[in-house]
Amino acid sequence: MKNNSKNVGSIGLDSRSLCATGRIWILIGRLFCAIALLPSVLAMAEQPKAGRGFSYHHDEISAVPWSIHVIKVDRSAQDLEFHTTLAKGTILGLSTLTEQLKSLPADLGRPIAGINGDYYRTERNGYEGDPKGLQILNGEMVSGPCDWSCVWFDAAGNPHLNTVIPQFKVIWPNGDETPFGLNEERGRDVAVLYTPILGPSTRTTGGRELILERESSGQWLPLRASQMYTARVRQVRETGDTPLARDVMILSLAPQLMSRVPKVKPGDTVKISTSTLPDLTGVKTAIGGGPALVRNGKPAEWQSAQSRHPRSAIGWNKTHIFLVEVDGRQRNLSVGMTWGELADYMIKLGCEEAMNLDGGGSATLWFFGQVVNSPSQGDERAMANALFLIQKDKSQK
Repeated sequence: MKNNSKNVGSIGLDSRSLCATGRIWILIGRLFCAIALLPSVLAMAEQPKAGRGFSYHHDEISAVPWSIHVIKVDRSAQDLEFHTTLAKGTILGLSTLTEQLKSLPADLGRPIAGINGDYYRTERNGYEGDPKGLQILNGEMVSGPCDWSCVWFDAAGNPHLNTVIPQFKVIWPNGDETPFGLNEERGRDVAVLYTPILGPSTRTTGGRELILERESSGQWLPLRASQMYTARVRQVRETGDTPLARDVMILSLAPQLMSRVPKVKPGDTVKISTSTLPDLTGVKTAIGGGPALVRNGKPAEWQSAQSRHPRSAIGWNKTHIFLVEVDGRQRNLSVGMTWGELADYMIKLGCEEAMNLDGGGSATLWFFGQVVNSPSQGDERAMANALFLIQKDKSQK
């Protein structure tokens, strides 16, 4: 020991010095760890605080097995609201939930959670990305309703579930009326109204297309539900695939329909009605899906039995709204649910109303910066639209 003390002393350190030096290195180590963790800490500080009107829960039921992801939202929270997104900002095209998140306008607030939306047309069907049912995006009606259910939020932010019946029609100068579809593939003997959000052009073939512009100072684009528009005919084209511009709508008439509608010329005016039942005046957010899973606290009725698949749903009661995603097609993790099983689960959560959203490979749930579920294809699948929970800035409350 004596010799060792001399050796230590020969380089200028005794036992006290060694202890002090050790403490210094420990402090230096802690400092480096703190610096390394600083980006993560800052990122966490930037995130909204959970518990202020919303929460996330991962429910695992190993006996089946099921892996279920649940977002619970307090309906009384005045700083929370729902908004839809549209892939690539147009009807035509698909993108992932994470990519659609980036399209949310910054002035809406901070995204908290997101879930995949409606069914949609695939490439093999043509008009890839066209949502099946109703979609209202920040007040703009971009897709018309179909014969399945949809969910919308009224001007006060209250959710509703029902089948919306479109009563869209063009009223010609002589008073005749013709129904039309909205931003969809044109059938053989129908009329379709196209707005700029469809994409670069109507992608139609043949027929007659009326390029419509604003008449005087009346209301105009963006198109809103349950409104009446007066439009002046700027140009009449006897070919399809008319380019779309920001300030025009295009009424496209199929060849088989042309002989049954009045002829108009540039300068004529027509009226465009976007009426619906029920009335959707003032609705800022709506999304299609189906079928309805829960009505008045009880399982809804649907015609066909379903096998187990990945599922997504939205539901609510008087106090809370729920976004639910069930993983599936992964034998050791989660096998998915039938519609009946999902309805039962939504009722278990306390839902009085609930609607199924698109499922399968599209079933995706995003929360606080990341996808929290396990998509059945191993990664996010591109989809048509999505529904996001947004926390508004204090100035917007």
